[in-house]
Amino acid sequence: MILNHISILNYKNLEQVELDFSPKMNCFIGQNGMGKTNLLDAVYYLSFCKSATNPVDSQNMMHERDFFVIQGFYETEGGDREEVYCGMKRRQKKQFKRNKKEYQRLSDHIGFIPLVMVSPSDADLISGGSEERRRFMDVVISQYDKEYLEALIRYNKALQQRNTLLKSEVEPDEELMLVWEEMMAATGEVVYRKRRAFIDEFIPTFQAFYSHISQDKEMVNLSYESHAEQGRLFDLLKESRVRDRIMGYSLKGVHKDDLTMQLGEYPIKREGSQGQNKTYLIALKLAQFDFLRRTGSNTTPLLLLDDIFDKLDASRVEQIVKLVSGDRFGQIFITDTNRDHLDKIMQKIEGEYKVFEVADGAIYERKGAVE
Repeated sequence: MILNHISILNYKNLEQVELDFSPKMNCFIGQNGMGKTNLLDAVYYLSFCKSATNPVDSQNMMHERDFFVIQGFYETEGGDREEVYCGMKRRQKKQFKRNKKEYQRLSDHIGFIPLVMVSPSDADLISGGSEERRRFMDVVISQYDKEYLEALIRYNKALQQRNTLLKSEVEPDEELMLVWEEMMAATGEVVYRKRRAFIDEFIPTFQAFYSHISQDKEMVNLSYESHAEQGRLFDLLKESRVRDRIMGYSLKGVHKDDLTMQLGEYPIKREGSQGQNKTYLIALKLAQFDFLRRTGSNTTPLLLLDDIFDKLDASRVEQIVKLVSGDRFGQIFITDTNRDHLDKIMQKIEGEYKVFEVADGAIYERKGAVE
């Protein structure tokens, strides 16, 4: 999938932006706070129907504006043209359209434009709670597996209903509790099975990317933990009900799944340097890209790289540059405050590329080659 053109009105600090992109490499240069990340976030929005950084849509409007619009004009691998539109007015429901036809459910759009974003906030995958690591799995699998997304939505609905019953001051209705537990168990088994299959296939690719970037300096691992490994989810939920009632929420289930991230035999959260942590995260995301490219709808994902060179030594930067400029990656959007990094990339690129300057929410293309 190629994003040929984007049109933005009143999104964050981007008042009015119209840009034509290169089908390969698009570089955005500017100081911090100028709007580089906001431009990538608008591209992300067209894939996921939401911002990568702020889930509250009304807060993504430009200050003192009453609406925002993002439009993307794409071209598929087969040469078909696709238009994706998102518009929202303050205090109204957002509209999301593909080729001028509005979606009845936003979840139907997920996976149509596969996308992988690498950003500084990825550090939460290592330092944050387990919900960050579950979200990582969900974002990947939901882009190529509709059954997974449906099961996840239904599981979360059942979980919410069961938790409401657990918090009730009166004794919950037994039959109603069983209904929600059966739904949690049935959908939870689907979620567990698909997460397990994904991680088992994902790990070798991830380790290969890490070895390439670090030039085999360290070994890394990733393992998946779930209550579903302890037995049937339905039985676990029933057994845990008395304790859950005391706590007021569900202690067992796939909503407690986690990924253990290791450097050697130790948690990377405790042992890793800033450079090692950054390498680990970039390898995770590049493996995510490779997995989607092979597993999805035979559509090469868009790759967004936001300020990825910070905290990395020169040799690791060079290895990443070699990787992303290769044939296995499609259209790339990359931001940096440092011209040197981008110049190195440009020297490796044989095909077309574009460089854009970003300043105070204004973005314009720099004509001519990078000096």
